[in-house]
Amino acid sequence: MATEKQIFNQIQSTKNIQKITSSMKMVSAAKLKGDEGRRLTAIAFNTWADALNGPPQMVEDATFEELPNKCLILSVQSDKGLCGGVNSFITKGVKACVSALKEQGKDADIAIIGDKGRGQLRRVLGDKIQVSMTELASPGNYTLAGAIASELIAAGAGDYDAVVIMYNAYKNAATYHQMYKVIKPFGGEGEDEPLLAYEFEPDTKSEVLTDLHEYLLTSQIYHALMDGAAAEQSSRMTAMENASKNAGEMIDSLTLQYNRARQARITTELIEIISGASALED
Repeated sequence: MATEKQIFNQIQSTKNIQKITSSMKMVSAAKLKGDEGRRLTAIAFNTWADALNGPPQMVEDATFEELPNKCLILSVQSDKGLCGGVNSFITKGVKACVSALKEQGKDADIAIIGDKGRGQLRRVLGDKIQVSMTELASPGNYTLAGAIASELIAAGAGDYDAVVIMYNAYKNAATYHQMYKVIKPFGGEGEDEPLLAYEFEPDTKSEVLTDLHEYLLTSQIYHALMDGAAAEQSSRMTAMENASKNAGEMIDSLTLQYNRARQARITTELIEIISGASALED
C-alpha cells in the first residue's frame, strides 16, 4: 500500500497535469475560432471544384468501387498528438481503401501529410508510401497547399488515374467525419473530352487542362487542410476537457486515500500514546 507521502506526491503531480490539460483546452478553443474562419473561406473558395470532380464522399462504409485502377491516396493528418482519434481514423480509412482496391485488382500508393500519420502508416503500409510531408507551417494557407501539390506532381502524381484526398471534415465543435475526394486528370476524346462547352485557342487546350488540373488539386488540398485543422482543434479541445475531468476524479480518489492513510496514522499514534500511559500507571 502506498505511503502517505507517496499519495501526497501523486495528488500534486495530478494537479499539475490538470493545469496543463486545462490550459491546452483553452488554447485549442482560441485556435478553433481562427480555424473555423479559415475553413469558411476555403469552402467559399473551393465551391467551383465540386462541379468538376463531384462532392466529397464519406469514408465510413465506402466500397471505393468508383475509383480507377491506379490511385495515389493523400492522407491529411497532423504533426501533433493529444487530439483524440483524428489521426487514427484517417489511418483506418487509408488501410480500408488500400485493402478494398487490392481486392478489386487495383493498385494504390500513399502520400502523407503529418508526422503522426507517417508513424502509423509506416508500420503497416510502409512499402506503399511514396512521399511524406511533415512539420508543415501552421496555420496553413493557399501557398502551402500549392507547395504540397507541386511536391505531389514532382513525385509522379500525374502518372496516376486519380488522386484520392482523405481528410477529417469538421461539422461542429463536437463532431467531425472522415471524407474523401477523387481528383482525376482531364482527358478523353469525343463525347468524353472535357470542357466541350468552352472554346480554346488552337493547340492550347492540353496545356490549359494541365494547368487547370494542378489548380484544382491545389484548391482541394487547401480545403482539406483547413477542414482538417478545424477538426483537429475541436478534437483536441474535447480530449483535453475529458483529460481535465479525469484528472479531477483521480484527485478526489487520491485525496480520499490520503485522508484515510492520515487518519490511520493518527489513530495508531494515539493508541501508542494511550498504551504507553497505561503501562506507566501499571
